[in-house]
Amino acid sequence: MVSGEYISMKTLHDTLPYFTPAPYATGSYAADPNVHFFLCEFVDMSDDLPDVNTLASSLAELHKTGISPNGKYGFPVPTLQGTIPQYTEWTDSWEDFFTKSFKLVMSNEQKSQGLDPEMQELCQATIEKVIPRLLRPLETGGRKIQPRLVHGDIWDGNVSTNTETNIPVIFDATSIYAHNEIELAPLRPARHRMGKPYVKAYFKHFPVSEPEEDQDDRNALYCL
Repeated sequence: MVSGEYISMKTLHDTLPYFTPAPYATGSYAADPNVHFFLCEFVDMSDDLPDVNTLASSLAELHKTGISPNGKYGFPVPTLQGTIPQYTEWTDSWEDFFTKSFKLVMSNEQKSQGLDPEMQELCQATIEKVIPRLLRPLETGGRKIQPRLVHGDIWDGNVSTNTETNIPVIFDATSIYAHNEIELAPLRPARHRMGKPYVKAYFKHFPVSEPEEDQDDRNALYCL
């Protein structure tokens, strides 16, 4: 977990240095190899949400600059959402990558919560119908998208403002190279303080992927 976060933060910092604390090191305690650490720059942060437009423009700049080094979706090391592994194997197609990622999430859910026939049926319908309907058009009919570096968990608990520079700062990353719009998925749930204004501002700096009319449905899918 710690090494994945370190590589995530280092990749983000190398791509857009002003947007993250500088990561310094990761490793394990000599006295106890089961205890691990991640050391980064100290940044004095405010308790307020970042300015909507400034955060949105910085996220867009990150996504425009952070292009996959091999043109594929994935990440060079395993990363986790909390304690749950993400799918990070290099994959050519976004539809294929997201399908495998979704299957992994549902498999972990089943291991944790037990077998649920209704959930199995819904998951199969999502794999067979929803994902192809919403993601295949991104890469067919003359349309294309590029794998972009994403933080992976943008919500009000992982963003703040540097009190010295007044610039937004992001941390606690779990990165992959993905369709950039997946970055906006955590902003959808009503329980988060960041929401639609940030999504709307983001699209002023990074255009909605075509088909544009599918954007909100894609966002809902990416929340799963």
